[in-house]
Amino acid sequence: MTAPVGRDSTRERGGASDAAGAVILAACAVWSLVSAAGRDTRPEGVLLALLAVAAGFTCGRICGTLLPVAATTVVSVAALVMGLGSRHGMPGATAASDIVPGHTGAATALMVLAAGAACCAAAAAGRASLRVTLRLLALGSACAALTLGSAVGFAAALGVLLCSLAAVRMRHRLTGLAGLALIAGLMAGASWAVAENALPEGLAVSLEGQLTRNRVLLWRDAVELARENPLLGVGPDRFGELSPTAQETLRSDGKPHSAPLQQAAEQGVVGVALLGAAFGWLLYVLWRSPRTTVVVLTAGAALTALAALAVVGNALSFTPVTAGAGLLAGLASARRPVGEPSDTATDTGAGEGGLRLTGLRGAGRGRAEEVRLRRPVQGPGGADGRG
Repeated sequence: MTAPVGRDSTRERGGASDAAGAVILAACAVWSLVSAAGRDTRPEGVLLALLAVAAGFTCGRICGTLLPVAATTVVSVAALVMGLGSRHGMPGATAASDIVPGHTGAATALMVLAAGAACCAAAAAGRASLRVTLRLLALGSACAALTLGSAVGFAAALGVLLCSLAAVRMRHRLTGLAGLALIAGLMAGASWAVAENALPEGLAVSLEGQLTRNRVLLWRDAVELARENPLLGVGPDRFGELSPTAQETLRSDGKPHSAPLQQAAEQGVVGVALLGAAFGWLLYVLWRSPRTTVVVLTAGAALTALAALAVVGNALSFTPVTAGAGLLAGLASARRPVGEPSDTATDTGAGEGGLRLTGLRGAGRGRAEEVRLRRPVQGPGGADGRG
């Protein structure tokens, strides 16, 4: 007995996206070693982050297939608890990382991941009461960011919740994911423009007031280092040694507090391209996911919010955050349990309604064919063909 064509095509698409992810993550690891060769550098942090993403993604795929709602709910609660307990430090954090004014840290990123996981669980839940409860959990995660003193985290987590609610009416996931990719790209471009002092004076002053003068100076140091070493960069984890602003800052953590600019300074343009490719791969995996469009776009919104935080902070410098990002992507792209419908057959994101409509049309054609076959053949002499 052969498997259904839709299931085979879904498995084929998932295999292609997984292979692409393996190639991209391997390229990131190899390039970090290449940029570190012959220098006194420490690429262990980059390799640990890549390992955390891969491990989280794999675990999410397994748990999402077995217990999609329960596993995603557990991830949301765990991220919330870890974020609330990170006031006095967390794995991968340093004391100085919480001293930098205006810092968007790991706790904020965990709140966003908690809100995204709760909304994904709500989108996959069957009962209305459970969906309401899970969305209240997402709202609570946003409010928890305020208790940590992060208005940015509150806005980001609330934005994920609103995107999840709006995704119910989205028919094509590709349009939504393309919009999220555009937002992430604009954020990265804006950070580079601020570092280059290429914005109008009034806008530059306003943004500098929000970002703090110290962070803008760190960004400018990163751009200068990238210009001096455009291909290989200065080497992983060497920004703090070569940045005048970082050396003059009390209890500095040695980070420019911007993932794209850190990649540009430490691993050159190739490192920036690989970072963008890794984010694009996550969105591609979601596009090919057999899960519903609501789950896909909710996870995409959470990952985009995390990317925005990484553009203006050092959220990706913390292992729990990188592992959580991979875990959420794995949960949202896991195969459905046997017997559950998928909406990927209708444009990879036409929504559940498109699948039902297609099914109804197919059933209607089947019934019409059956009636036509059962109808007696009329001959020239009467209804039964007799003279």
